[in-house]
Amino acid sequence: MARPGFGTDGVRGVANAELTPELATKLGRAAARVLGATAFVVGRDTRQSGTMLQAALSAGIASGGADVVDLGVLPTSGVAYVAERRGRAAAVVSASHNPYLDNGIKFFDESGLKLAPHVEAEVEAALDAHADAHGPGGAARVGVLTSDPGAAAEYERHLVESLDGRRLDGLRVLVDCANGAASVVAPKAFAELGAAVEPLFAEPDGTNINDACGSTHPQRLAEEVVARGADLGLALDGDADRLVAVDHAGALLDGDVLLAIFAIDLAARGELVGDAVVVTVMTNLGFRLAMARRGISVHETPVGDRQVLAALDEAGLALGGEQSGHIVFRRRATTGDGVLTGLLLADVVARTGRPLAEIASGLVERVPQVLVNVAVPDPGRLAGADGVWKAVAEIEGDLGDGGRVLLRASGTEPLVRVMVEAPTHALAADAANRLSRVVEDCLVSG
Repeated sequence: MARPGFGTDGVRGVANAELTPELATKLGRAAARVLGATAFVVGRDTRQSGTMLQAALSAGIASGGADVVDLGVLPTSGVAYVAERRGRAAAVVSASHNPYLDNGIKFFDESGLKLAPHVEAEVEAALDAHADAHGPGGAARVGVLTSDPGAAAEYERHLVESLDGRRLDGLRVLVDCANGAASVVAPKAFAELGAAVEPLFAEPDGTNINDACGSTHPQRLAEEVVARGADLGLALDGDADRLVAVDHAGALLDGDVLLAIFAIDLAARGELVGDAVVVTVMTNLGFRLAMARRGISVHETPVGDRQVLAALDEAGLALGGEQSGHIVFRRRATTGDGVLTGLLLADVVARTGRPLAEIASGLVERVPQVLVNVAVPDPGRLAGADGVWKAVAEIEGDLGDGGRVLLRASGTEPLVRVMVEAPTHALAADAANRLSRVVEDCLVSG
C-alpha cells in the first residue's frame, strides 16, 4: 500500500493501514529535524486511533530532540492558538470531516501557521533519513513528554474574549459538535457568554465522529432547530475548523453566505480592512456579485484555508473563507476556526437584534452550482488527462460567459471534484454529469 503524502491539509489515510504508527513516528522525527523547534504542542480529535497515532508522533518528535506537550482533545484552531501564544511548533492528529477510520497529521510552525508547501516537502523528503540525523541538541538530546490539561480552558478564554465584552444573553443556540474535538469547549464558550446553548452530537465514543452529523450532515440539526424553536443552529466538523449554520426556519447557510454576512457587517462598522475579502475558486459566482453591489472587492485563491490565509497576509486583509465553512478572521486566528465563527455569527444576531433568516435573506443570489465527487484511484493523474481537459474546453464553450467549470484533484481523499455553474440547475447538472463520466472513463476505466 502506497504511503500517503502531504495533501491540502496534512497527511491523511486509513489509520493503522495507510497512516501507521511507524509512519507517524517518522513524521514526528522528520518534523523536529526540519523545523528545528525545541518544543511542540500536540492535540487531537476524538477518533479511536487518535491516542495511538499521537503517542507514535510524539515519540518521533522526542526522538528528534524536541519536547512535546500533550494538549489532549482540542480543536485544530485551539492547538494553533496555543502554538502561537507560546511560540511553539505544533501538530494535530485529525482527519477533519472524514469518517472515523481515517486519520491525519498536520503541522504548524511557531507562529501558529500551517507549514508552507515547500516546508512540507522538506519534511516528506526527510522521512527516510537515517535515524542518527538528530534534530535540535544532537544525538544526546531526547525530548521530554508532558501534558497540559489546562490548554482547553486557555483556548476557551480566547473564544470568550473575541466578543470584546459583548454577550449572547437571551439567544437560544443549538450546536452540533459532530462528536468531535469541540464537544466540550464549544458548548462551554457559548454558555459562558450567556447563550442558552443545547449541544447535539457531543458524546464522542471514538467511532461516531462525523457520523450523520456535523457540517457535512446538517439535516438533523436543521430538524432540531425547528422542533425546539431555537434562534439558530451551528454545525462544526470533527476538528472544528469549519462551520455551517441553520436559521430558525431550518434553512442552511453555507460558507459563502456566512462570509457575506461577516464582510457586510465588518464593512458597516469600518472594520473590513481594505474593503476586501479573500475567497477560493469554489466560491459561488453569486457571492462575487453580492460583494460587487456593495463595493467590496474579492481576491481569489486555490482551495484550502492555508491558501486563504496566505492571501490575507500578502494583502494585509482581515477576512477570508471557503464555501465549505472555513472562515479565517485574521486578526483573531491563524487558521479556520468553526467555534469562533459560530460565536461571531451569534454576535451579529444578538447585536443587530435581527433573526438570522432576515440577515441572510437575499444576500447571495446563488448561481446554480453542481458539485460531483468522482472516486478515482490516483487523483494526481488529472493534470495529464488530455481527454478530460478537451471535454472541459467543449463545455466551457457551450456555457460561454453564463457559467464556469472547475475540476480539481482532492488533496485529502481519492476524488476528483467536478464543479459546474450555469444559468439553470439542469444545465449545470447535465454538464457536471457529462464531465464526471469522462473523468471515470479516463482515470478509472482507462
